[in-house]
Amino acid sequence: MAASDPTALAARLATFLTANAGAPAEVTGLSRLAGGASLATWSIEATLGGVPHALVLRMDLASTMNPAALSRAHEFALLHAAVAGGVLAPQPRWCDPDGAALGRSGFLMDYVAGESIGPRVLRRPDLAAARARLAGQMATQLARIHTLDTATLAFLPRPPAGHSPARHALDGVRMLLAAIGYTSPALEFGLRWLEQHAPACPRPSLVHGDFRVGNLLVGPDGLRAVIDWEFAHIGDPLEDLAWPCVRDWRFGNDALPVGGVGELAPFLAAYEAASGRTVDRRALRYWEILGNLRWAATCHSQAHRHLSGADPSVEYVSLGRRAAEIELEFLTLIEAKQDF
Repeated sequence: MAASDPTALAARLATFLTANAGAPAEVTGLSRLAGGASLATWSIEATLGGVPHALVLRMDLASTMNPAALSRAHEFALLHAAVAGGVLAPQPRWCDPDGAALGRSGFLMDYVAGESIGPRVLRRPDLAAARARLAGQMATQLARIHTLDTATLAFLPRPPAGHSPARHALDGVRMLLAAIGYTSPALEFGLRWLEQHAPACPRPSLVHGDFRVGNLLVGPDGLRAVIDWEFAHIGDPLEDLAWPCVRDWRFGNDALPVGGVGELAPFLAAYEAASGRTVDRRALRYWEILGNLRWAATCHSQAHRHLSGADPSVEYVSLGRRAAEIELEFLTLIEAKQDF
C-alpha cells in the first residue's frame, strides 16, 4: 500500500481500530499533515462505537532519514513513559509495530491542537503571548525529559562503553555520510575539529534528540505538547539544550538565540532551576557547533532520498540546497571558538 493513498489507508485504519478499540470504528476524515520529513503524519477523524475521536497517525516512509532512529514500536513505548513522567506529550493509543494491519509500521495517539510549523509559531499574531513564555516552558520540559527514569527503556540507543556521547554522535554522522557516499572538505574539517575537542559527559540522560520549535505544539496559552520522539537516545542533555539554538531553528529571528523565541541566559537559568543541573556553557557551545554539522550532513542525506528515487520530494531537494549555508555556519562558529 502506498503511504500516500488515503482511501486504502482509511479502510485499513477502520479495521485496525475496530480490532483494537473494542468497538466498531469508522474513519470519517483523514488528511496528511505538513512538516515531518522523516515520517508520514496523518490527522484522523474517527468514530469508535459511535463516539467521535480525533487522532494522529505516525507511520514509516519507504526510506529512513536516519538508521539510528527508533522504530514506531519503540517510539510508542517511549511516549507512554514520557506521558507517565509528566512530560507534555500526546497520549499514545494503539500501535501496529510491523505494519501487518496498516501496510507500514505506525501508531495512533490523541490529537493535540496547536501550531507546530516553526515560522508560523514565530509570526502568528495570536501566539504573541505564547512566544513570550515559550523558552521558559521549553526549559521546564527538557528538565523533566532529562530526569525521566529510563530503567524500562533498554531499547534506547546509547554510546558504547568507553565512548562519550559527543564521540558517539560524531560516529553517527560519519556513518550517515558513508551510507550516501558523500563527503566535503568543510564536513571533514568540522568532524576533525569536533573529535579533537569532544567534552566528557558526567551525567548522561534521556535525550529527546530533536527538541526545537517545529517539534512542539503551541497554542495561545503556550506549549501544549512535545512531539516527534524518533531520535531519542541516551546521551548528553546539553545536546537538547543546544539544538534549538542552531541557526536554522531560529527561523530567521537570530536576535533571540533560543529557537527565535528567547534569550539564552534566562532559558539556561530556568533549566538549571528545574533540573538541579549546572550547564557547562563552553560545552553547550560545542554542542551547538556539532548540531549545525549534523544538520548539514542530514540535509545531504535528505537530498539523497530524492536523488536515489526512494522518496521523491521537492522538500528533500530543498534541504540539500541548504547544506552549504549550514556548513558556513559551523565553520564560522569554529573560527570564533579558538579558545577551545
